[in-house]
Amino acid sequence: MSEQQLPVVVIGAGPAGLAAAAHLNERGIGHLVLESGPAAASAVREWSHVRLFSTWGELVDPAADKLLAPTGWTKPDAATCPTGGEWADKYLQPLADALGEQVRYQATVTGVSRAGRDRIVDADREGQPFVVHFTTPAGEERVFARAVIDASGTWTTPSPAGASGLPALGEKAVADRIAYRIPDLKDPAVRARYAGKRTAVIGSGASAFTALASLADLAKDAAGTHAVWILRRGISGSTFGGGSADQLPARGALGLSAKAAVDNGYADAVTGFRTDSVERDADGRLILIGEDGRRLDPVDEVIVLTGLRPDLWFLSELRLGLDERLEAPVELAPLIDPNQHSCGTVYPHGHRELSHPEQGIYLVGMKSYGRAPTFLAMTGYEQVRSVVAAIDGDTESADRVELTLPETGVCGGAGLFDDPAGEQGEGGGCCAPAPAAVQIGVGAAAALTVEESSSGGCC
Repeated sequence: MSEQQLPVVVIGAGPAGLAAAAHLNERGIGHLVLESGPAAASAVREWSHVRLFSTWGELVDPAADKLLAPTGWTKPDAATCPTGGEWADKYLQPLADALGEQVRYQATVTGVSRAGRDRIVDADREGQPFVVHFTTPAGEERVFARAVIDASGTWTTPSPAGASGLPALGEKAVADRIAYRIPDLKDPAVRARYAGKRTAVIGSGASAFTALASLADLAKDAAGTHAVWILRRGISGSTFGGGSADQLPARGALGLSAKAAVDNGYADAVTGFRTDSVERDADGRLILIGEDGRRLDPVDEVIVLTGLRPDLWFLSELRLGLDERLEAPVELAPLIDPNQHSCGTVYPHGHRELSHPEQGIYLVGMKSYGRAPTFLAMTGYEQVRSVVAAIDGDTESADRVELTLPETGVCGGAGLFDDPAGEQGEGGGCCAPAPAAVQIGVGAAAALTVEESSSGGCC
């Protein structure tokens, strides 16, 4: 079988992976989607209770829409924002069903390489197909591929509480009191875990905003419920996002909800705090200790929402070109580096920015951003449209930009995450006017001084 007759293997049946499959299907390119979970969008289903800040009109890929239309699928109201569960049930699973046998479930990829060539060997490397190893309930399997699109995301590898990027000293020992996901407070068992408790929320992105707002709602019904919001930088005009200036209104509203949680006394903000270690007190409660020696008052629970990072181990035999800071493709990294800016003005990008020294391997979707925050589904759809066109040899289409991204309404400049007083964040940053000053109530435990690199935020 010639390489052109081999399928394209897509890793992950999430939003970007299924969109890639829809584009491959539209172009008549053989493909196989390998999904580790028992159903489509397994990762999305784990945050099924969280409402997205993008509308349905921004969450359905055009090629997928065309594929679904003949099946009798009804497109949801374009102006509404679904939950993760609704996105999975009403769009992603039907799309996977329409793709049929091209999607295999409970197929966990364990390695990708060139057939007969480890990463050291140069000889005739590009002439060899990819070989993808994966496991299923029946055992080990492998498949050869002409190209590989890795859309496996970053959900399985959350970042720790420790400011060094490593777990804080003692973090693993108190794992029973730490969550790395937004809690589903509609679940009675989860609700009981946080009701009437003092909970630390570490992070500053959309996920942290959502957790703070949820805990504030819980506090209205359960006396004694209180949040301690821990940030590594100071509070500035950009801390809560773009607000009403955000072109995605629901995204702007998240930040305003977090601000309201603090203003209304449901949360205290502790700034300039970089977590170094965690201890249990005599009552079993947790004490967070900062790099500067500060010891915060005990809390019952900790929610760590400090971002996600890509899982690259199964790609170790390939020659990837990744930025040393973000673990994103080197051509993409400067566009999304939060050390330089936090804009929503990153221009649409495709196969050229996503290419690697190993030709034919593409990291797309959330995984393409490495450790950078704030990824939009629309970005992933444009990525896979371009990548699939490139695989098909349609360079003209692959190079064409077919997307305009909404702006966040805020932009922070270089040094944003290391400025102790958050002053550079207040200055408006690299490409936007200075945002209006934000007045916020700060609890007694706070010290106005930086913050957690964003906890991320998708879609």
